Amino acid sequence: MNTNKPDLSLFPAYIAKYVNLVKTDDLYTELYKESIDTIDVLSSLDEETLLFKYEANKWTVKEVFQHIIDTERIFQYRILSIARNHETALPGFDENIFAENSFADKRNVMDMVREFSMVRGSTVELLKSLSTLVWDKMGVANNNPTSVRSIAYMLLGHEIHHRNVIEKRYLL
Repeated sequence: MNTNKPDLSLFPAYIAKYVNLVKTDDLYTELYKESIDTIDVLSSLDEETLLFKYEANKWTVKEVFQHIIDTERIFQYRILSIARNHETALPGFDENIFAENSFADKRNVMDMVREFSMVRGSTVELLKSLSTLVWDKMGVANNNPTSVRSIAYMLLGHEIHHRNVIEKRYLL
């Protein structure tokens, strides 16, 4: 199956920010490897660090982690909708409203790690189940053109981006 990176000239520029963080075209290996790296970072942190905000209006580490999980679920739905030829434009979402209502700071980080592992496993199984015919199928999400392939790479790049933020801004 061809899981090469998408042709970024077909999409809005912001997609490249995430897709370019993915190191190779071996999407399945990268989905696994990056999830292990994220789990290693998050499970190694103490509660004080997990509840740290580097600025007053920023999220805690737990809220960032929950955001990664929530976004992957939303991207799964987008992939499924486009792959199954659901032609309705898919809405965006307000990540701040999701974070405010996630109660992530009350959660046990190991429960979050388990959830992330299951969501990532579900992502991989969804992608593996898709026909090669749908990987470049186009749809609209958040008022922007997108494809199954671009969303798959964006969800991985999104995880990498936020893990990098955690490592650079929260783990000083």
